[in-house]
Amino acid sequence: MATSTIEVKYGTSGLRVEIPTGNLLGILTPSEPRLPPSEEEEIQRALDNPTGSPRLEDMAKPGMSVVIMASDNTRPAPTHKLLPPLMDRLNKAGVQDSGITIMFGMGIHRSHTAEEKKALVGADIFRRCRCVDSTESGDFVQVGTTSRGTPVEVNRLVAECDLLIATGNVEYHYFVGYSGGAKAVLPGACSRRTVEANHSMQLLPGAETGSYEENPVRQDIEEAGRMVGLDFILNVVLDPGKRIVRAVAGHPVAAHEEARKVTDAVYGVEIRKKADIVIASAGGRPKDMNLYQAQKGLENAKYAVRDGGVIILTAECPEGLGEANFERYMTGMGLDEIIESVRRKFVLGAHKAAAVARVLKKADVYLVSAMDKATVERCRLLPFATLDDALDRAFSVLGSDATVWVMPYAGSTVPRYRPRTNTCEALPG
Repeated sequence: MATSTIEVKYGTSGLRVEIPTGNLLGILTPSEPRLPPSEEEEIQRALDNPTGSPRLEDMAKPGMSVVIMASDNTRPAPTHKLLPPLMDRLNKAGVQDSGITIMFGMGIHRSHTAEEKKALVGADIFRRCRCVDSTESGDFVQVGTTSRGTPVEVNRLVAECDLLIATGNVEYHYFVGYSGGAKAVLPGACSRRTVEANHSMQLLPGAETGSYEENPVRQDIEEAGRMVGLDFILNVVLDPGKRIVRAVAGHPVAAHEEARKVTDAVYGVEIRKKADIVIASAGGRPKDMNLYQAQKGLENAKYAVRDGGVIILTAECPEGLGEANFERYMTGMGLDEIIESVRRKFVLGAHKAAAVARVLKKADVYLVSAMDKATVERCRLLPFATLDDALDRAFSVLGSDATVWVMPYAGSTVPRYRPRTNTCEALPG
């Protein structure tokens, strides 16, 4: 029997599996965009030609207090590449290092160690600037309430600075639509109460992957960004190898729109058929640090699997489940109970448990991870030590002729079930 050898990312390494070629529908991968000659030149190009706003050096004035929002260590944003050109332009405009704060947008994620902060920004900037987590002080101030009722409580440094800049990467998000832009402010720099109010719209129509104009969560975030006074963004779209495909800079909405177009072109993949089995890698580190983060890959895989099929999720999860409420709901309630509980009262962390529960009502989920078997089983997932074992079980359950899609970067690749215009890397059957 002819087989195809497939490799997917897992933690800091990878996993290989042999799939019968006749069963393999194909590999759903992002497109291979043309890369800029130099990442540094691409960032400078974006800063030299901002979208919808003046150049940063024309906005900054001597003596200003500046906050630059940066992603935490669960995100792949290349912060250490984005900060130096921003710092150079601020310095040339007369802003001193002592007036610049680098703030990591933590949302509800755990705090960074000093070494983690240094690794994110680079040793030089860590030495030159104050680098803080948004949750470090616990000092939040309410600047208003959005039209959708979200109280906007933001870190005081963000609320009171003279110039607010956001960095980050733009990719698909399963209910915000897209990451990046004002998402650095909400949830990044906001209180837990604010994040919960915003994310409570997760179950409303339009709150889904790749949705923007009709997405209530995303539009609430944009409103909060305006309310807080987000002045300028520098965002990048990355390829699966975490190389910069495109940099955008300028107005938080106008520049973000340019990044969304690139994201759609790179990561949206249309399919004509759903598979019996989907092998989905969360994408390796940092996207598979814990199941809470790896859930994004599971969410995207659901678009490619038939009802009653099997999703095999590969995610190392060295930090386990990753969030207290997520763990409590996943291990302590039935599927319908999780969904209805979150629908009645939104609880941050539990919202991802509800998303997983909805996937489990559609398909069985086999988890290949480093987590202990008992914990995985309490989440109603089937634990496996190897990808080969998981695939063998899926074939034994669904039959030897079961079809397979492979998603090596499931955390950022979104299958679209309709006649395709984008192509996937289909292997001969």
